[in-house]
Amino acid sequence: MALSVTLPRAIAQASDLCPAPVLSRLTTHAVQSGETIDSIAATYDLLPITLLAMNPAAVNALTPGSSLRIPPFNGAEITVTAGQTWQDLAAAYQSRADVLFEVNGCPEAVPGRIFVPGVSWLLDNAAPAATEPAAADTDPLSAYPLGEIGIIVGNYGWQTDANGNELVFSSGISLEASPEITVQSAGSGTVAYVGDAGSPGILIVINHDQGLQTRYVGVTAPVIEVGDRVSAGQAIATAAPHTADTSRLYFEVRTNTSLGWVARDPGNYIPELAVR
Repeated sequence: MALSVTLPRAIAQASDLCPAPVLSRLTTHAVQSGETIDSIAATYDLLPITLLAMNPAAVNALTPGSSLRIPPFNGAEITVTAGQTWQDLAAAYQSRADVLFEVNGCPEAVPGRIFVPGVSWLLDNAAPAATEPAAADTDPLSAYPLGEIGIIVGNYGWQTDANGNELVFSSGISLEASPEITVQSAGSGTVAYVGDAGSPGILIVINHDQGLQTRYVGVTAPVIEVGDRVSAGQAIATAAPHTADTSRLYFEVRTNTSLGWVARDPGNYIPELAVR
């Protein structure tokens, strides 16, 4: 199947500039006595589900002396059905066609087996963590996280870095809006954290029903405290200044799974944040 013309033409014409396919860059780990999937995953800064997906035999047993295939980042190898396009695969695995094309070496035709980065599609089959039951037919996230509709200046998911040198994963969405715009809770919930974000500004974390969590990164002037109950659309802080004429908010949605809090595409929960 020829490469779809809807992929960036410059990328298709410069496939020799693409990185080597991820499946050609796997490393091998020899399992040592006492090691676990969790400990090995931590060694390589990967999630355990990635190792299990890349090494199905390890699901039943991890034998000392056996070998595990280790990818450079989270994701899994999948088999491509005859006739599938990059766009088909992107839709099936919650990715982007251009990202799949690049991480698999920019081939002229879709290979029979490819590497799909990310874990959201894997985690859809993971056991959810125990959560308090929510009321039926309720939507835990129903409000836009800013007091006005902003401009999406940074998307969720895999994309090239600012220098265009490598792929990086953004676990949230960056929104640009008017100066000092109000940051508001995307849904009813309980404030779980207010404090250092590890970067300029303050991080606010709110837990919601149905195992959902929202994170508001780099805000200023919080008006809530840990333990407070908040409602959808309630003011919680101010968006951090970006320029004299704009402010910015970095916003994440996460789900509570057996592997911890895992980032999801905010556009799947708040329609105004969906990239069209």
